[in-house]
Amino acid sequence: MERYRTRRLSAALLALTAAGGLLLTGCSGGESQGSRAADGGKNGDRFPAPDSWHGGGTGEQGGTDDSGSREFAPAPDHLSTFALDVDTASYGYARRTLDEGRLPDPSTVRPEEFVNSFRQDYDRPDGNGFTVTVDGARTDREDWSLIRVGLATRPAPDAGERPPAALTFVIDISGSMAEPGRLDLAKDSLGVMTNRLRDDDSVAIVTFSDEAETVLPMTRLDGNRDDVHDAIDTLEPTDSTNLGAGVETGYETAVDGLREGATNRVVLVSDALANTGDTDADTILERISSERREHGITLFGVGVGSDYGDALMERLADKGDGHTAYVSDADDARKVFCDDLPRNIDLTARDAKAQVAFDPATVADFRLIGYDNRQVADEDFRDDSVDGGEIGPGHTVTALYAVRTRPGAEGHLATASVRWLDPKTRAPHEESGRLEADSLHDSLDDASPRFQVAATAAYFADALRDGDDRWNSLPGAPDLDDLQEIAEDLAKETEDREVRQLAEAIGWADRLSP
Repeated sequence: MERYRTRRLSAALLALTAAGGLLLTGCSGGESQGSRAADGGKNGDRFPAPDSWHGGGTGEQGGTDDSGSREFAPAPDHLSTFALDVDTASYGYARRTLDEGRLPDPSTVRPEEFVNSFRQDYDRPDGNGFTVTVDGARTDREDWSLIRVGLATRPAPDAGERPPAALTFVIDISGSMAEPGRLDLAKDSLGVMTNRLRDDDSVAIVTFSDEAETVLPMTRLDGNRDDVHDAIDTLEPTDSTNLGAGVETGYETAVDGLREGATNRVVLVSDALANTGDTDADTILERISSERREHGITLFGVGVGSDYGDALMERLADKGDGHTAYVSDADDARKVFCDDLPRNIDLTARDAKAQVAFDPATVADFRLIGYDNRQVADEDFRDDSVDGGEIGPGHTVTALYAVRTRPGAEGHLATASVRWLDPKTRAPHEESGRLEADSLHDSLDDASPRFQVAATAAYFADALRDGDDRWNSLPGAPDLDDLQEIAEDLAKETEDREVRQLAEAIGWADRLSP
């Protein structure tokens, strides 16, 4: 994000406090609100006994336990502030890497993107803004709990109810995009998407290799779909990757075709392996900063390819007020381009930030799981000049915390607040939710199935980052073989294909782990 300021904490806390996409992730309506999930109940003892768990120390100053596992958390300042994020690219890319028989680089594993890849059970607001759900469950590790902060926007409208879209597709046609599963997927999916968009939507197409070219200026689809299909059919891979020129030309084309009252967005489709021209996200986006700020044009990054510039794409989307997704096969591509994008074009909140205040009388330690690149200074929570996340209808944002309560803690544990700007008037709004100690579920097995899915995704990400001293273990984490069994049970209970795919990915990781 453009104007994040570094959080002024001690060096130790900076090393251990994590702070916080998919524009396109449409999640189901909820069943719970407040401090307890309505569908909680006994689901069997899925999470294993303590002797099979790993984790870090429990001391307030971040000491390690007798097992020698990674340091967990120092004494907190009792505030945690982050920009909202609905990215899912990290999880999608990890699945692709594991499917190919490789463990992902730990630096590409962002736990919040694993967690936010799955549907949740939160209530939805009637209008713009958010509902806030705060619940938690104790782990078998003494005094440690997982707390879930869930934020949800209103359901995505029917296609006829949203504002028109003006979408500028910036397509990478460099030589690396010739690999199967890159440009071919993008062309097929863009063609189907063109047929599904409304007549009053508009599309422009920009391509880039060593140079950038506007292949199709902003074109209203009514009566012109054949022209769009013809432009898509001409896309062929050529030379090197001048991603900076592509983004700059894409924004110029978006401004030239700017439509008042429409959602104006640049959609970048690339493997992000920039090797010509500007290759730094800050430099690339500084060149188009006025277009972003004055016209409110957001950037959505779609990553492709077995070799993928994850860090560059994530940075571009973060600083471009946007989000990222990753597509590895035809099913992913159809979902992103054909189902989610047309349905979730609108915005319901700009510069959305969350702040969780833990009660020092009842909470000894805490850690936000993920959101490493999304932290915001605590004092900037209500500074509306500081960028947050752009969120659309049909989205949920989940933040998981590992929390150590004080022995015998009773009463208030935490208050979670979300602040956002109305996308049209930029008027600020806030909503909050509270969690009390007596509302904690007695175990993770007693929590709702969707809470357990979120915990399973977080533990999976944690396992993939194990061995890297930059991150710290979570309390109560099962071994991978136990975690796969948990995911399989949850897939049966939820009848959710994506949870079944999670179990499959955990199995791949288990077989590849040393």
